Amino acid sequence: MKLLDFVCTEALIADIDSTERDAVIHEMIDKLIEANVVDADLKDDLVSLIIERENHGSTGFGKGVAVPHVKHEKITKMSAAVGVSQKGIDFNALDKQPVYSVFMLLSPKDQTDEHLQAMENIFTNLQKDQFRRFLRQATTADEIKDLLHEADTQQLPG
Repeated sequence: MKLLDFVCTEALIADIDSTERDAVIHEMIDKLIEANVVDADLKDDLVSLIIERENHGSTGFGKGVAVPHVKHEKITKMSAAVGVSQKGIDFNALDKQPVYSVFMLLSPKDQTDEHLQAMENIFTNLQKDQFRRFLRQATTADEIKDLLHEADTQQLPG
């Protein structure tokens, strides 16, 4: 499974507005709604579930990245938004450092294997220093999309 198999290229945010975790979650869900991959009437439920998940244990796993995610019975197709913050986001990350790159993954409740494959792909790439650095330096949605394509075609060294 490749990143561009599930990352919605219309939901790439090169400059996240907010520096607060919950506002960033709203902003990214809004971008997925705007891209027509999530029904607008699911927004409150999805935001609530993601924030609840974050309150039980942050998905900010360190090194400036966070991967909020949720499975929902009304999601029909796995999709992800990617956002980059120039200011940094207080995501209550494990290393207590600000988050600059966010992958938000929404999956159908009945696609556990696909969800795990997508998470593995995201984490594999986020473990690479060069991927994280290039993502953080991206200033346009096209630059993010190009980086995802390079990662999918293994043009980035580990």
